[in-house]
Amino acid sequence: MSKTFFTSQEQDQIIESIRMAELNTSGEIRLHIEANCEGNAYDRAKVVFEQLGMHATEQKNGVLFYLAYVNHKFAILGDKGIHEKVSQQFWDGEKELLVSYFKQQKFAEGLCLAIAQAGDKLKQHFPYQSNDTNELSNDISFGNKGGEHE
Repeated sequence: MSKTFFTSQEQDQIIESIRMAELNTSGEIRLHIEANCEGNAYDRAKVVFEQLGMHATEQKNGVLFYLAYVNHKFAILGDKGIHEKVSQQFWDGEKELLVSYFKQQKFAEGLCLAIAQAGDKLKQHFPYQSNDTNELSNDISFGNKGGEHE
């Protein structure tokens, strides 16, 4: 099951990195994990992005990290607001970082670093305002909304 891909300690580390990344920004970061992804990971990430309500952030500044571990697929999806502010080079760098860590089986460590970098970019372009609220949960989401494909 997806919930056991990471140890509880690793899950806590990832959730803490999301919390820390979001401290100084109005941006939102989520991680979704499932075992299998049939088809293109980016297309699946777009579906999950909508299911998680990430398209509904006020400033369109959500970032989704999507991982299908059995198929060795992942995607990083930034909403329109953040995508317009950063170059494709940033997203490509995030992808390369994750690939290098994933090849070493250091999934949690790689995700924590990539999340921190995304948080820095969000902070740069969407700094925290005193009236900001955490619009989305920092918890990791697991499996398909319509039932997990394990």
